Amino acid sequence: MRPAQAGRGPRDASATPARRLPRKEALGTVLAILAAVVSGVAIPANKLFVVSLDPAVFTAVRALLIGVVFLTISRWKGVRAPPGSWKPLLLVAVVGGAAAFLLFFSGLQFTTAGRAAFLHKTLPLFVAVLGFAVLKERLGRRYFAGMLLLFLGIAAISFATIAPGAFWTDPQLGDALVLAATVLWAVENVAAKGVLSRGAHALVVQVARMLYGGLILLGVVVLTGKAGALLALAPAQWMNIGVSTGLLLAYVGLYYWALSLINVSKAAALLLLAPVVSLALGMAAFGEPVPALQAAGSAVILVGGYLMATLPSEQRGV
Repeated sequence: MRPAQAGRGPRDASATPARRLPRKEALGTVLAILAAVVSGVAIPANKLFVVSLDPAVFTAVRALLIGVVFLTISRWKGVRAPPGSWKPLLLVAVVGGAAAFLLFFSGLQFTTAGRAAFLHKTLPLFVAVLGFAVLKERLGRRYFAGMLLLFLGIAAISFATIAPGAFWTDPQLGDALVLAATVLWAVENVAAKGVLSRGAHALVVQVARMLYGGLILLGVVVLTGKAGALLALAPAQWMNIGVSTGLLLAYVGLYYWALSLINVSKAAALLLLAPVVSLALGMAAFGEPVPALQAAGSAVILVGGYLMATLPSEQRGV
């Protein structure tokens, strides 16, 4: 038995992976937390930026900038869309890349950053419903429990009325627009899943979502007579759009780097820190109120999201 134990020495190569795994896990965890912080900062920042900009102009320019970045990367990697995928990619562009962004940022003008952030995190509820109906994905008891909690959280936030303020002129309308955007993003998720299941690269979906969605938004800007506002953007407004674009690119880079190091369930669960950051910044930067019912609904959403995010994909039927 003695010779067999000699391999436990510090120079044994077989022990190296075991020592590196904790560092890999730690790095992935830190990156996912950083992605959550960036995501949490982005919503209050975008709320501040969109106050002085038309939502259609803001979303069109930002989407086009990001779309060009993704297109450049996809060309560099030689990525192409698989044959026969133009219909679901068009759905991704129209629904997720154009309509959902326009509704979300329009809603963000009217409601608080904290409410918008938590309502957006109910996306798994609508994805689960559509995944069950369209993709025939299995939903276990734990998933149903998470869905119920997310629904209760939405109801609590919706019933937690707040008085209009300078930065949230019509919270109820804003909440409705944010929820509508979240439903559309769920539709986009299902369409994207179908394309990815047929072997498409994720960059193909991102290009459709951002570049083609941005071109559709640009068309909306022109058709609604807002091209003048696009041409009249001040340097400070271009800077705001640039910061917003940088935040989204930083989030995407950090999150996908984290996914290469840790499992998706853990990464998704850590993203639930994002609305907490948004809520805190909204209170600090804009003086946003947080009624007790809204706080309770937000907490319920976190619990429901955690239940759904930490369930292995095999048990989700994904």
